Amino acid sequence: MQKSRRNYQNAQIIDVTKLDANGKVVFGATVVIEDLDTEKTVQYQIVGEDEANIKEGRISVGSPIARALIGKETGDVVTVKAPAGNTEYEIISIEYV
Repeated sequence: MQKSRRNYQNAQIIDVTKLDANGKVVFGATVVIEDLDTEKTVQYQIVGEDEANIKEGRISVGSPIARALIGKETGDVVTVKAPAGNTEYEIISIEYV
């Protein structure tokens, strides 16, 4: 059985330090959010599915939290829908590192 190979001919490398994202959360951004119920803060970098590693603070762009954050700005409140219920987070900071 032959392993499938991914076609990377159309792949693009994104340098988030050079993005003009106008202060919005975009792919590659590092975001600090605060759970409004618990006041706990957490930092995540939004990455591709293959790079995601929750223990290292990297979440997939397709995850519910990332989908809620994309396009938002510092100070915005987002609601993340999960099977256990909805959680509201405030965006504390956004960095492009």
